[in-house]
Amino acid sequence: VQLVESGGGLVQAGDSLRLTCTATGFIFDDYVIGWFRQAPGQAREGVAVIRGDDGRTSYADSVAGRFSVSIGYAKKTVYLDIPHLEEDDTAVYYCGAGKQETLVVLSLWLTSRLPYDFWGPGTQVTVST
Repeated sequence: VQLVESGGGLVQAGDSLRLTCTATGFIFDDYVIGWFRQAPGQAREGVAVIRGDDGRTSYADSVAGRFSVSIGYAKKTVYLDIPHLEEDDTAVYYCGAGKQETLVVLSLWLTSRLPYDFWGPGTQVTVST
């Protein structure tokens, strides 16, 4: 069972990125998948979560209306689309997965790493101006 993030890199402010979280050994059908990010010297923060069964989503206030999380048809990949990148988006981005029944209120999955069973190693996003 493994999660791997991909799609990060060095980009210019204003560019767009799609990050991908890929599952190996399981599918996301009964999981919540969360995207978190950690900027240098900052705590890790949740930015977006999605339910694997019905695709419901929740976003942190700091990214709502700009970030978009979605799940692939085979439910083995989850995407995080980030348009109009800003310097403050520079961070390591991580995806995590936890069983849906662990925590019923979807928005609470943004607030803690405790409900998550698996994490990927992260992908670096660096935005230059």
